[in-house]
Amino acid sequence: MQFLIIGRDGTDDEALNRRLAVREDHIALGDTMVADGTMWYGAALTTEDGKMCGSMLMMDFPSRQELDEWLAIEPYVVGKVWESIEIQTCNTRNPWQFNRDREFYESRKS
Repeated sequence: MQFLIIGRDGTDDEALNRRLAVREDHIALGDTMVADGTMWYGAALTTEDGKMCGSMLMMDFPSRQELDEWLAIEPYVVGKVWESIEIQTCNTRNPWQFNRDREFYESRKS
């Protein structure tokens, strides 16, 4: 099952510090999940001035139960970074369309 996950960070004064404290663990887990095909795509959500304020993840799990098992160990959940989490089932048409060479994305940077 495909899931779109939107995690929104807390807005208190320590929110960014909590994110930065566990960010390497979050990225390492994400890298493992990309390698095994569970995570298809992820992005940091940012404010207009470029500060991280949340996350967007496109995930593929066999069931909601496996998604919940991941959430139980996800560093941004365990580290109380995400204040709210929206989970939406979805169906990505032609997911392989995102598998483009790095040069494609590099050429689009402003």
